[in-house]
Amino acid sequence: MADRSADGTWDLIVTPWHLDEYIPAFPIPATATEAIRPALPSAPVAARMSRLHQAAADVVTQAARPLVLSGDCPTSRAAVAALQRRHRDLAVLWLDAHGDFNTPAISTSGYLGGMALAMLTGRTPDLFDETLGLRPIPDTSVVLADARDLDPAERDSLTVSHVRRVPADPAAITSALGRLGPVPVYLHLDIDVIDGAELPGARFPSGPGPSLAQIEECLAAACASADIAAAYLACAWLPEHAGDQNSRQTITRLTTALGAGLTWQEPDDG
Repeated sequence: MADRSADGTWDLIVTPWHLDEYIPAFPIPATATEAIRPALPSAPVAARMSRLHQAAADVVTQAARPLVLSGDCPTSRAAVAALQRRHRDLAVLWLDAHGDFNTPAISTSGYLGGMALAMLTGRTPDLFDETLGLRPIPDTSVVLADARDLDPAERDSLTVSHVRRVPADPAAITSALGRLGPVPVYLHLDIDVIDGAELPGARFPSGPGPSLAQIEECLAAACASADIAAAYLACAWLPEHAGDQNSRQTITRLTTALGAGLTWQEPDDG
C-alpha cells in the first residue's frame, strides 16, 4: 500500500492535558492546527475527562488526517471515536512500554492512564459516559508493540486476550500489520516506549528498551506498510520537562519519522 504520509499532509492537533490536568508548559508547535483547551466543569475526574474527550473528538473529526500530540494516553478515546465516524472498521497499532490494559477491577493504583488500551477494547464500560459513541476495537484488530513493563494481573489479562503482541521492531510490526488486511490503522505511541536513558523527565520511565532511532524506524515502517489514518503521540513527560529542548527534539524526530513537517515558535527574546 502506498505511503500517504510522504506528502506531509497531516493536521497537527495538540491536547495539552494529562487526564483532567492542563499542562501550561506543554509544547505547541507553530504548525499546529489547533490546541484544545475546553473549560472543564468542577466535577469528578472522569466527568472532566469526558468533556475534554468530547472537545478533542469534535476537532479530530474535522481533520482530514489527524496527528495528535497529547500529554496522556486516554485521550486516544477521542481520536479513535472521531475516526470511527468515517471508518466502519479500524485497527490499532499501540507502541508503549506499558500495556495500558488495566481495568478498575485489576488495577493496583486506579490510575486511569494505565487503562487506555483497555478503554478502546471495551473493557471499561462504566468509566465514562457514552457521548463519544466509541465502539470497542476487537482484540484481533490490535497490535501491541513492546509492552515490557506490565503489572501481573495486566499481563494475565493480555495473555488470555486476542491482542497480538510484538517487539518494537520494524519487521515484526510490518508483518503484524500485514496480517490485519487492508484496514485503516490508528497509530498510537507513548514516548516511554523509548529507552529510559534517552528520555529524561518521563513520567513513567521503564528502563532499558528500544532506542529513539529504532522507534523512528518502526514508525516509518508502519507508514510504509499500512494505511495510517491517524497518529497520536502521548508526550508523557513530567510537567516541568514537557517543553524543554530534549522533549521538543524527541517530538520533532518522531513526527518526522511519520512524514510530518513540524516547526516550533521562535523564543521571544524581548
